[in-house]
Amino acid sequence: MKCTNKLCAVLMGAVLVFQAGCGFGVEELSRPYDIYETTAGVGLAASKNAEEKTFFSDGLCVADDVAIGTGDTDSYVAGGAAAFNVATGEVVYAKNLYTKLYPASTTKVLTAYIVLKYAADLDETVTVSENAADQEADSSVCGVKAGDRITMRDLLYGLMLRSGNDAAIAIAEHMSGSVEAFAELMNQEAVNLGATQSHFVNPNGLPDENHYTSVYDMYLLFNEAIKNEAFVQLISTKSYDTAYTDAEGNPVEHTWENTNQYLAGNQTAPEGFTVVGGKTGTTGDAGYCLVLYSYNAKGEPIISIVFKADGRSNLYLLMNEILQGYAN
Repeated sequence: MKCTNKLCAVLMGAVLVFQAGCGFGVEELSRPYDIYETTAGVGLAASKNAEEKTFFSDGLCVADDVAIGTGDTDSYVAGGAAAFNVATGEVVYAKNLYTKLYPASTTKVLTAYIVLKYAADLDETVTVSENAADQEADSSVCGVKAGDRITMRDLLYGLMLRSGNDAAIAIAEHMSGSVEAFAELMNQEAVNLGATQSHFVNPNGLPDENHYTSVYDMYLLFNEAIKNEAFVQLISTKSYDTAYTDAEGNPVEHTWENTNQYLAGNQTAPEGFTVVGGKTGTTGDAGYCLVLYSYNAKGEPIISIVFKADGRSNLYLLMNEILQGYAN
């Protein structure tokens, strides 16, 4: 569905009604956004008169909660999926756009966005806490230890390439003093971007029934994040070498590889597509997730999302079907 300014103004505007702490379940949302609200009306922008009002949805892809293109793909392998043509403003593929789903480590898109927006100095040194280093044995980590002294910049690469849950906690504690305070900031930023059907309780996406989003909300977050060149550079990096010191001042070195299988060379995008980067996520409850930024053969930027795929191979199978069939 194409999004023009006039159509967007009719279709939806942001309503900042924030729902926190409700139990998780498959929930269809009949009207998740107030279609008549404006950015000025909810305090996100100033407006002098009615003629100057800008609607929340200006410049965004907008669609009703209807399936688009699912009949011609293996859509059954995933709980939700979509593709958005950023250049034309069209939602070109959609399945369960507004259904609550667990985001797993795609949560780190918002974490990185907040760091790049608010961190005063990415080269500032962060001391890793016991809490940050204390991750479960099967948790995805970048390997930092308690007492390590590492820059915020390096933690960002550990967060987004290696998908380090330890890096996420270290970032949250350093920026906000605690995971809880950082989660409050995450939720405020999400609401400000119109992601009103999301709620976050941690910076890494580890399972919690009160930590959820939707395909469309993730599009809103990712679409804003890629406006920052530093974020695009981050997600497009294939590998990153880091050097820092441990608690005793000894040198530590790591090489972090990107978990995105397109960048790792283990998956091939459809002909004509250039993959820039994105963020993966996997937990038992969330399934296999991927948020992807690419360009089609026309040079148009595409944001594509697959949530809750039933396996890694099917995640990339569906992603390629979506790109090839609907985002060209």
